[in-house]
Amino acid sequence: MMFGRRGFVAAAALVLLLAPAEAGAGQPTDHLRTQIDRVVRVLEDPELKKESKVTARRGAVRKIANDIFDFSETAKRSLARHWPPRTPAEREEFTALFADLLERSYISKIEVYGGEKIGYLGETIEGDFATVRTRLVTKQQTEIPIDYRMLRRGEKWLVYDVIIEGVSLIANYRTQFNKIITTSSYQELVKKMKTKQEEFYEDERKRTSQR
Repeated sequence: MMFGRRGFVAAAALVLLLAPAEAGAGQPTDHLRTQIDRVVRVLEDPELKKESKVTARRGAVRKIANDIFDFSETAKRSLARHWPPRTPAEREEFTALFADLLERSYISKIEVYGGEKIGYLGETIEGDFATVRTRLVTKQQTEIPIDYRMLRRGEKWLVYDVIIEGVSLIANYRTQFNKIITTSSYQELVKKMKTKQEEFYEDERKRTSQR
């Protein structure tokens, strides 16, 4: 399934965005650092840590995620050759579905944040594109290289791809999406995504009713 065993890629990416930063410089890096600080403040807020505030906490983190990621670029690159044939309405629908499912799939993972450290190793800027190279250091002192590919949108630098230990978020989904479309159809892909979205909604309804 498209949100299966490679899910650690996006989950780790979000966890990394929560880690306290060490040294770093440059506009793309500074934009990441600003969002990191915002998320950490949400997670460390005593009021939002309460079990009764799960919905509010995750909502606050989702809002920040929308300020960090360029979901439209991620969606386009994930569909690759299947993007040009899509109508404007189809593109809008797919981008909204993809963004929602990514957030709902991995937003709860960031709540396991436990003080991991991140070191900024440098950045490369080529026109409106940049790569910020980082290293996540776990509490067990395991080092995980994670690169952020970013795109300049106006005055902002937004993340559109994450590469963890050489595994690209976009490449991962591109492979899964392409397989579904070529073996079935684009419409079947959208159907699967909507089904998954409904499963998330149902899980949230159950959690809310149990509190």
